[in-house]
Amino acid sequence: MLSLPMPFVVAFLLLILLGQMLGRRDEATADRLFLILLGAYALQSILVGLRWTYDMTGILPFQSVLAALLPALAWLCFRELAPQDVPGSRLPIWVHGVPAGVVLALIALWPAGIDLALIATFLGYGAALARLAWMGPDALSRASFEGAVSTYGAVRATAAALILSALLEVAVTLSLASGYDAYAAAVVGIANLLVLLVIGGAAAVAGRGRPAPEPPPPAETPPAVSPDEEDVAIVARLDDLMRTKRLFEDLDLNLERLARRALIPARRISVAVNRVRARNVSQYINDYRIAEACRLLAETEEPITTVMFKAGFQTKSNFNREFRRVAGTSPSEWRSNRLSQDGTLPGLAPASASPR
Repeated sequence: MLSLPMPFVVAFLLLILLGQMLGRRDEATADRLFLILLGAYALQSILVGLRWTYDMTGILPFQSVLAALLPALAWLCFRELAPQDVPGSRLPIWVHGVPAGVVLALIALWPAGIDLALIATFLGYGAALARLAWMGPDALSRASFEGAVSTYGAVRATAAALILSALLEVAVTLSLASGYDAYAAAVVGIANLLVLLVIGGAAAVAGRGRPAPEPPPPAETPPAVSPDEEDVAIVARLDDLMRTKRLFEDLDLNLERLARRALIPARRISVAVNRVRARNVSQYINDYRIAEACRLLAETEEPITTVMFKAGFQTKSNFNREFRRVAGTSPSEWRSNRLSQDGTLPGLAPASASPR
């Protein structure tokens, strides 16, 4: 029975994801970066398979240089969805090629130091992404609210994967130094599976990034601070826009676009919503979308998929997740039970009161 080594299986699956992304017509800048990242990981998986399956040691230099480029590329992908003043975002792009340059120099001068350079690179970019994740979902102000949850999860997963990759690199180095090559091969297999999970998540959110021309300050605030009059006024302004302009129906709505429509800095919007409503902006927008979905479910016989799109959602998984968060049940169960005939849920502004 024929068996395909795991690195090649991973590469094949990554190429399938790459093909699916290439089929999208609404490709944005962030999409192209994620396409490059996905292709680079597929290539790296092929190189790993050639190295460990066929003992092709001649490709090790290229494999090492590519490994040094991947964390930087992952950082650049997610940076496209964040404001320009996120820590480290103002560095010129050539700086992110330094780790690969260092590895290239070590190949000629001190090959034994390559592993240390890769470990430092993984840890450094993993820490940078962890810091971005620590700022909260609203920091990714260029990601649409539709994909905010999955985008934020992808940032955290990628940060964890890079840090874990550094630890795996340490394990491989120790295994090889101790003569346990079999253990090293097993660790490499685990690392490839981890890469698959991370890149699969990144590919799922890549199409939702929409870089804006005017970046705002970072958007994050501690929810424990009591709202002041300005916070209340800002949320009232947003509520008015939701009712009169129905901004929640915009499938590509993100924090930056909302800030431009409201003529309020993105940071102030995030702070105000966090203090007044005790939630992030994505949840605030989705509350309006779920209220509208409930109205449509109660007042019409339209299919749930049609209701989903009309309410401002693009994916069924996100729609179902947010519906359960707000209503505590699935859309089909809610419609069957007719929990609310006017589509209004406790704690939600009645989207049905707005003019169409």
